[in-house]
Amino acid sequence: MFESLSDKLDQAFKGLTGDHKLTEINIAQSIKEIRRALVGADVNYKIAKEFTDKVKEQALGSRNVLKSVKPGDLMVKIVMDEMVSLMGGQSVGINAKGKPGVILIAGLQGSGKTTFTGKLSKFLKDKKNMKVLVAACDVYRPAAINQLTVIAEQVGVDIYKDEGNTNPIDIAGSAVAYAQQNHYNVLIVDTAGRLAVDEDMMKEIAGIKEAVTPTETLFVVDSMTGQDAVNTAKAFNEVIDYDGVVLTKLDGDTRGGAALSVKYTVGKPIKFVSTGEKMEDLDVFHPDRMAQRILGMGDIVSFVEKAQDQFDEVEAKRLEKKIKKNKFDFNDFLGQLNQIRKMGDLKSLMGMIPGMSKIKDLDIDDSAFSKVESIILSMTTLERTNPEVLNMSRKKRIAKGCGRNIHEINMFIKQFDQMRKMMHMMSKGKGMNQMMQNFGNMPGMKGFK
Repeated sequence: MFESLSDKLDQAFKGLTGDHKLTEINIAQSIKEIRRALVGADVNYKIAKEFTDKVKEQALGSRNVLKSVKPGDLMVKIVMDEMVSLMGGQSVGINAKGKPGVILIAGLQGSGKTTFTGKLSKFLKDKKNMKVLVAACDVYRPAAINQLTVIAEQVGVDIYKDEGNTNPIDIAGSAVAYAQQNHYNVLIVDTAGRLAVDEDMMKEIAGIKEAVTPTETLFVVDSMTGQDAVNTAKAFNEVIDYDGVVLTKLDGDTRGGAALSVKYTVGKPIKFVSTGEKMEDLDVFHPDRMAQRILGMGDIVSFVEKAQDQFDEVEAKRLEKKIKKNKFDFNDFLGQLNQIRKMGDLKSLMGMIPGMSKIKDLDIDDSAFSKVESIILSMTTLERTNPEVLNMSRKKRIAKGCGRNIHEINMFIKQFDQMRKMMHMMSKGKGMNQMMQNFGNMPGMKGFK
């Protein structure tokens, strides 16, 4: 996410390395590179120019005030502050209150509206403890209703559908009445998209909004379409005056233009970002955290939040006792792998840790987890709970069972044993240096191609 933009901005700041202070000359050169990086990220030139003019003004005003701060660090701070302001300043929640609260989802076809509807329903159900109903109002796209049905079942919420009715405005109105009668906290209305903005589409979405009087209207946009996404957001806002924007596919090859431009252009905040295919891959948008990630500073707050979502206090205490007794086994390890997987892909997670995003060619392979899992699942119950019984004949059988060679089996077991010993030492307050030195040799971190 934003890797190219981050690299170009980093180069712009490195141009100040070695300078003792900010001057008109090095500020001008840095500003030129920053503007070029923004335009390369598909930010509208006018926005990029206005942004860099503000940065230049701040830099010129600070050069004789903060003499003790390195020029590169000072420029990073100024750029970050302006970037946070450009993206909205602070996170903005959604209004899901009502009897029921009604959230209307709009956007072009292929932007990810139906998937987002599922993600949002899971978010409200799991994190806000709400009783959620989703309404299938896309009567045009083949299998749209079936897709929403499958997603609703997957996330554990109810769905309202009237497959014999071809009028989405009627369906939406009936869904509101049904939600009221059955005491749902919130109704999420999934609407149809089109391949492009057209008059019929605009009339229909405006009609649905009038029929359901939503407490919140969200416009879903594919961030990979860059500046086109911003233009589409502007066209929709002129018709339905939505409350906020949702950026999808931020895990793809996005250059960042939409995230950086939409608030400035439309005047509406980004409320959520979607960063993957899983129903858990939905984040509240925080301008300051996004700016930190773009500038390669990590996002440790989001990292901790993701970890806390998967934290099980009872399980943690159980594992602590096993580790102290040096009884941590393959079943325990497999459980920990699954918890890490639920947090998201490893590269994204490592990018949230300050400094890690600047490490090039970081060898973190998500598929290694699947290979490690196949080794463990090829073991018997006895072998998983008692690693010490693994002799050569057992290892050969495991290798055949998972399709790996005996060298890989030996290497994994050796790494697991090292990790087990380090965890045992750490539980007794020892071994921190050794653990850090051997971190790269832990199972799943290297050796599986």
